[in-house]
Amino acid sequence: MKIALIAHDRMKEQIVQLAMAYESILAKHELYATGTTGSRIMEATSLSLTRFLSGPLGGDQQIGAMIARNEMDLIIFLRDPLTSQPHEPDIIALLRLCDVHKIPFATNLGSAEIMLKALELGQLDWREVVHEENEA
Repeated sequence: MKIALIAHDRMKEQIVQLAMAYESILAKHELYATGTTGSRIMEATSLSLTRFLSGPLGGDQQIGAMIARNEMDLIIFLRDPLTSQPHEPDIIALLRLCDVHKIPFATNLGSAEIMLKALELGQLDWREVVHEENEA
């Protein structure tokens, strides 16, 4: 599975803690992250991931391009609901693309943990069927 890890500035510590707590699950998958989030996760864990640009500088759009090609299976985007974001339209576009392509999208620690536990139990394996259908 291809998983994107994204976090607003005030949520970066939480996503690092999440990556540390679920490192054994995440290590079995192909990971992607936006700029600083990716750096922070790599510094705190032994996880290897592909880093994109910072979200406001186009990283959200880079991940969006993968979603549009149905090349992403799960998005964990810990959003800061109390701070206005200048790239809010990019975030809304990510949500819309995930809805169009039926890609699970977690926006807070609670939903992220549920998604990661479901991933561990094989409950997101239906995404593999989606990939097979797109290849046919």
